[in-house]
Amino acid sequence: MSTASVTLNGKVYELPVVRGVENDIAIDITKLLSESGAITLDPGFNSTGACQSGVTYIDGGKGILRYRGYPIEQLAEKSDFVETAWLLLYGELPNAEQLKQFRGQLTYHSMIHEDMKKFFEGFPPSAHPMAILSAMVSSLSTYYPGSEDDQSDANIVRLLAKVRTIAAYAFKKSIGQPTIYPRNDLSYCANFLHMMFAVPTEAYAVNPVLVKALNMLLILHADHEQNCSTSTVRIVASSRANIFASISAGISALWGPLHGGANQAVLEMLQTIHDDGGDYRKYVAMAKDKNSGFRLMGFGHRVYKNFDPRATILRKMAGEVLNELGVDDPLLEIASNLEKIALEDDYFVQRKLYPNVDFYSGILYRAMGIPTNMFTVMFALGRLPGWLAHWREQQSDESSRIYRPRQVYTGATERNYVPLADR
Repeated sequence: MSTASVTLNGKVYELPVVRGVENDIAIDITKLLSESGAITLDPGFNSTGACQSGVTYIDGGKGILRYRGYPIEQLAEKSDFVETAWLLLYGELPNAEQLKQFRGQLTYHSMIHEDMKKFFEGFPPSAHPMAILSAMVSSLSTYYPGSEDDQSDANIVRLLAKVRTIAAYAFKKSIGQPTIYPRNDLSYCANFLHMMFAVPTEAYAVNPVLVKALNMLLILHADHEQNCSTSTVRIVASSRANIFASISAGISALWGPLHGGANQAVLEMLQTIHDDGGDYRKYVAMAKDKNSGFRLMGFGHRVYKNFDPRATILRKMAGEVLNELGVDDPLLEIASNLEKIALEDDYFVQRKLYPNVDFYSGILYRAMGIPTNMFTVMFALGRLPGWLAHWREQQSDESSRIYRPRQVYTGATERNYVPLADR
């Protein structure tokens, strides 16, 4: 086994080097603290591996994203969300019988307990759908108590089935419409669109192009390695908290504008440009000016230093959806113009600031009629299989320990208490 050396106060410490199957390299510092008394400092954990995982592989420099070894481009084109969820959870593509049973279970468990509808009534009309989603997922633990070891697969199915229903109910609550029950004859994504947009007094036909687009969007968001929300799920799970609490925590982490709220920020930026007369070139110039304080949202990516492979897929899908729906939206026109500049302007090309998945997903969701405050909920619905896969992986790893990061203390040194009368 190869090692790396750390020299501290004249003493050399040999640390094991771990290599992944794609030749990614990590230095194992597990024993550094106990042997040297020192810790590593890595704000944001950009250079720290918290676990070994077999779920997703990313090479940001080459624009590679694979689920369980399968390129994201192949899954987006040939798979659907339910099949991809099985792949992430169990490591292999399902056979025909496994997939049939899995689809049937998701349909069977899609209803939520009728008493839970009273919870929705308790939220104010202004409640954000993400707040509702997080609270409702956590409340599921009161309906399905018991040993996680005995019920993990059952609870995984319950979450995949019911979160879709809860998300649609949260939307209906936000617009003051009655909830729509799921239908047993519809596919996973078609059922969600039905619950979102159907009303009791009118017939609603699910557009197959929108079903295809939603499948693709959810697949592309299904997992993304050790991101903020996934790491949160694993941290909470490491304490042996139940699966519902772990997923609820992940939803809350995703809610942040620097994580799941990025596509919402894109639409808000487009709205700002539109309200200012639609002069997108003005804002491109501002983005180039480091003193302007303005940043084009939806361009570049923290992980992908070349291009975001998910964005390439969604760009084509966005064209299909817009053509199918015949959408005439001034924000989408502004987005198209910004995209053209970003792909051709030397400033963006040299800095590799290409449109990312958040840029296109926001455009697609808007064209599909999904409001901005639901964008992060859609992200959560897509990311759910990834969270569950990592939760499952964490539970099955006998070497896993409760997460307990260290710190470098920067506060006051020891001092004596002063009585109030003497202060």
